[in-house]
Amino acid sequence: MRQLYHYWFSPGSRKIRLAMLEKELDFNLVLEVPWERRHEFLILNPAGSVPIIVEESGNRICGNHALMEYLNENFPSTIDLIGEDPDVRAEVRRLSEWFDDKFSKEVSSLVIKEKVKKRFYKDSNTEASVIRFANQNIKHHLQYIKYLTDRRNWLAGPNFSFADISAAAHISCVDYFGDVPWDKYPEARDWYARVKSRPSMQNILKDKVAGFVAAKHYQNPDF
Repeated sequence: MRQLYHYWFSPGSRKIRLAMLEKELDFNLVLEVPWERRHEFLILNPAGSVPIIVEESGNRICGNHALMEYLNENFPSTIDLIGEDPDVRAEVRRLSEWFDDKFSKEVSSLVIKEKVKKRFYKDSNTEASVIRFANQNIKHHLQYIKYLTDRRNWLAGPNFSFADISAAAHISCVDYFGDVPWDKYPEARDWYARVKSRPSMQNILKDKVAGFVAAKHYQNPDF
């Protein structure tokens, strides 16, 4: 069966897993801690990052953006997560890049490093200033989600897309630790509640991660 190499707090892993669930694809999850840099794993992907899809044929596809295009082009018969209109497709890709790059650098990568990765490092203390910086940055992104959803049904247009998946993948990693100020951004919270209510997202939110305790509202679509 098709395999998806992933890590719980890898937003890219969550993104591709969400897309595969939306497309109703069969696959097995293979847990990989990317910063351990196992030799066998580096053979699969010299970049040393997840996610990776390994097909039954042995073909492997690596890279967040490459996987996004691969899934949409090779499995078009279910849900279309990019869209047919060129303008919409461009907007889906732009917003996916926004969250995979800008949101990652300003928020999710900082939180994951301080609250997850440093648990695996010896003599590494969490820096409160970095968490405060991420908590300040996320406010601008939630305001941007409000701006988008005031004008559209979903982030990139009328339909649920990779833009929503990318945003939810990153935000859910931060929300696991209760670091999203939802009460101050009700419009963003309403959008995220709709994403949380989807079976694909519920599948991911039910994951139990040893050594970590999720915020009380984390799994609840109604917060």
